[in-house]
Amino acid sequence: MNASTALIWLLTMPLVASAGVYLLGRIGVRISGSAAPARWLAAITLAACGIPLWIAGQAVLATGSVSVGFGEVGLRMDGVGLLLAATVLVLTFAVSLFSVPYMRGEEGEEKYYALLVAMAASMIGLGCAADLFNLWVWFEAMAVTSFLLVAFYREQQASLEAGVKYLVQSAVGSAFVLIGIALVFGRTGTLRLSEILAFVSSTGATPGLLAAGALFLIGFGVKTALVPLHTWLPDAHSMAPSGISAMLSGVVIEAGLVAMLRSLGALAPVASTWGAFILAFGALNMIVGNLMALRQTQVKRLLAYSSVGHMGYMLLGFGVTVGYGIANGAAGGFFHLANHALMKGLAFMAVGALLYSMKIANGSHEPLMVHELDGASNRYPVTAFTLSVALLALGGLPPLSGFMSKWQIMAAGFETRNAGVEALVIFAAINSVLSLGYYAPLVNRMYRNEPSPIVVGGKPVTMLLGAPLVVLTLLVVALGFWPGMVDFVTGPAGDQLVSIFAGAPAWGN
Repeated sequence: MNASTALIWLLTMPLVASAGVYLLGRIGVRISGSAAPARWLAAITLAACGIPLWIAGQAVLATGSVSVGFGEVGLRMDGVGLLLAATVLVLTFAVSLFSVPYMRGEEGEEKYYALLVAMAASMIGLGCAADLFNLWVWFEAMAVTSFLLVAFYREQQASLEAGVKYLVQSAVGSAFVLIGIALVFGRTGTLRLSEILAFVSSTGATPGLLAAGALFLIGFGVKTALVPLHTWLPDAHSMAPSGISAMLSGVVIEAGLVAMLRSLGALAPVASTWGAFILAFGALNMIVGNLMALRQTQVKRLLAYSSVGHMGYMLLGFGVTVGYGIANGAAGGFFHLANHALMKGLAFMAVGALLYSMKIANGSHEPLMVHELDGASNRYPVTAFTLSVALLALGGLPPLSGFMSKWQIMAAGFETRNAGVEALVIFAAINSVLSLGYYAPLVNRMYRNEPSPIVVGGKPVTMLLGAPLVVLTLLVVALGFWPGMVDFVTGPAGDQLVSIFAGAPAWGN
C-alpha cells in the first residue's frame, strides 16, 4: 500500500464502516436485543485505521505531504493533518472502549457508535482538505454528526435544548463560512487553497477578500468556541454523553481551529492583522473561560468552560506564529492541541465513570454536582487519581504535560521581544494560576472530605470504564516527563503554519 492509497483508506474505511456499524447493530438488537456488534466493529475499525495512518504518516514526515486528487477536489495530508488525524483516532478509540459499558442498553446505541465513527472520519477529512469547498463539506459533516450525538438523550428536555442551541449556532456559523467561500471564489475564480494564496500574493488585498477573512474568522470561530461565540459549548458539553463531551472538548473544537487556520492561511497576504485578531481572541478566551468556570456547580459545565480557557492558550501560540513568524509558537500550540485532547478527554471520561457508577447505574441521569465528589477517592481510588492527574495537568502543574505545552507557548511569546506580547504571556501565566482556583478544590474534595451519600451508594467502576482512563493518564504523565516524544509531528506542523503566513503556497496542490 503506497501513501496515497493509505490516505484514501484512512478516510473511506471509517465512512463505510459507520454504515456497517449501524446495520450490524440493528441486526443485533433485532435478534438478541443487544447492540454488541456495533460496539466492537466501531472499536475494530478505529484501531484498524492506525495502519493507513502509519503508512501515510511516514510519507508525510519524509516528504512533507501526501496528496490525492479527484478532479477539482483535492486531499492533502501534511504535518497539521497528520497531527489532527492521530489525535482524533487516539481519543475516539479510547471513547469507543469507554462507551461500551457507559452506553450499554441505551435506546439507539447502534446509532451512537455509527455517528462516533463517522464524526472521526469527518475530522480527519477536514484536516486533509486542500480546497475550500472540500473543507466546508467535511466541516458540515462534523457538525451534523456531533449535533446528533449532543442531542442523543432526546427524551430529556435539557439535552434537546442544548442540541437545538448547538444546531442553530453551528448553522449560522456555516452560513458565514459559505458566504466567505462565495466571496473568495468570485474574486479569485478558484477554491484550491494554494491557488487562492498565489492569486492573493500577486494581486493584493480587496474589500471582498477582507470580508471573506472576517467571515471565516466568525464562522469557524463558532465551532472553535471563540468568545463571544462560545455560548453553545457549556450546554452541549454538559448534556451530551460523557464520551461525546470528551470528543467535543478534545477534538471537535480543535478541528474547528484547524479549519479556521486553513482558510485564513489562504488569505494570509490580505491583511497583516490576522495575528493580532487571534491574540486578542486568545486573551478573551482565557479570562472569560476561567472566570466562568470558577462559578460552576456542575462538574461537566466547569470542564466545558475550562475548554474555552484552554482554547485561549492555543490561540496565543498560533497568534505568535501568525503575527511574528515564531515557529515555536505554532509548535507549542499544536502540542497543546494534542495535550488538551488527552487531558480533557481523560477528565471528561473520569467524571463520566463517576457519573455512571454513582447515578446512571442507579437509574438517574441528573448531572454530577461539585459537592457530590466529596470523598470519592475512598470508594473510587483509581478513578479519583486519574481525574486528579487530568485536573492538575489542565491547571499547568509541573511536571505534567499541560505545564510543558503551556511553557513552550509562553517561551515562544517572549521570543517575539514585543512588549505587548510579553504582557499577554504574563496574563496567560496568571490565568493558568487562576485556573487552579477551580481545579484544585475538586481534587481537595475527593481526598480530604468525608464521602457524600451518593459516593457511598455508588456502584463499582468496571474494568472497561477504567482501562482507557489509566492509559490516558500514563500518556499525560509521559508527555510531561518527555515532551520531546511528539516533536517529530508538532515541529513539522508548526513549520507548516510559518510557511503559510510567510506567503509560501503549502496548504494544498
